[in-house]
Amino acid sequence: MRFFQFITLSFLFVFAVACGDNANQTADAEAEAQRIADSIAAIPAAVTLEPMPETTGFPDASIDNWTYQGGKFTYAASNYTFGTQTPDADAVMCANSAEGQHVHLIIDNEPYIAKYTPEFEQTIADGPHHILTFLSRSYHESIKTPAAHRAVMADVAGGAFKSSKEITEPMLFYSRPKGSYKGEKETTNVMLDFYPVNVTLGQDGYFVEAVVNGTETFKITEWKPYLLKGLPMGENTVKLTLMKDDAMVETPLNPVTRTFTLEALPTEM
Repeated sequence: MRFFQFITLSFLFVFAVACGDNANQTADAEAEAQRIADSIAAIPAAVTLEPMPETTGFPDASIDNWTYQGGKFTYAASNYTFGTQTPDADAVMCANSAEGQHVHLIIDNEPYIAKYTPEFEQTIADGPHHILTFLSRSYHESIKTPAAHRAVMADVAGGAFKSSKEITEPMLFYSRPKGSYKGEKETTNVMLDFYPVNVTLGQDGYFVEAVVNGTETFKITEWKPYLLKGLPMGENTVKLTLMKDDAMVETPLNPVTRTFTLEALPTEM
C-alpha cells in the first residue's frame, strides 16, 4: 500500500513539472513536491512480525514441585535462579525487567502475573480454573520445555488446590505484549510470546493466527518468540487464536485479545 501511494504521488509531481512553463508554475511544482514528501512521511509504516534472534537457552531448567496452600504458591526449581538477570538481557533489544528472572502465572484468561521469588501470596477465587505457570527469562520470554511449565485444571477452595489435574486438551495461553512500553528501546521491538499446550504448531494443521490492531494478520506455524516492529505510539491490540485447518479450535480461552500501550519518553519527543 505504501509503495502504490508513493507511485501515485510521484506521478502527480511529474505531471505538475511537465506542465509548468513559467516561474509561478515552477514554484507551484516545488510546493507540490514538498506536499508529496510530507504525505509520504505521514503514511504509517506497516507492522511486521519477525522471529526473535536466538536467546539464552535453559534446556535443563525445571519446576520440580509446585503447590498452592494457604493462599500461597511455592515453587521448587532446578537449573534456574529467581531474581537474576538473564545473561543476554543487555543484548536483547526489547523490554527487560530490572527485577530479573521470574515466573509467569496465568489464571484463566487474565493477563499474567509476574513473580520474582519462589514463594508468594496470590488470591484466587474459589471454583474451577485453568492455570498455567512457566519459568521466564528476565525479558519475559518463556522457557519452552516440558519441565519448565505446569498446566492444570484446578478446583480452588479457601486459598488452596482442592484438586488439580493436568490439562489434556489443546489450548493456547497469551503472555506478551502486556501493559505499557516506554522509550525507543522498548517500543522499537515488542516481543510477542505465547504458550501452546498439548499441541505442536505446524503439525496436524495447527497454527496461531495473530491479528494486530485489527488490520495486520500473521499465520504462525512455529512456536518461538517474535518481534513486532512498526507499531504506532498509543494503544495497540493483539488477538491470538489457536487454529486448525483454517478454523478456530473450540477450546477454552480461545481466542484472547490484549490491549497494550507504547509511549515515547519526553526526551525522545
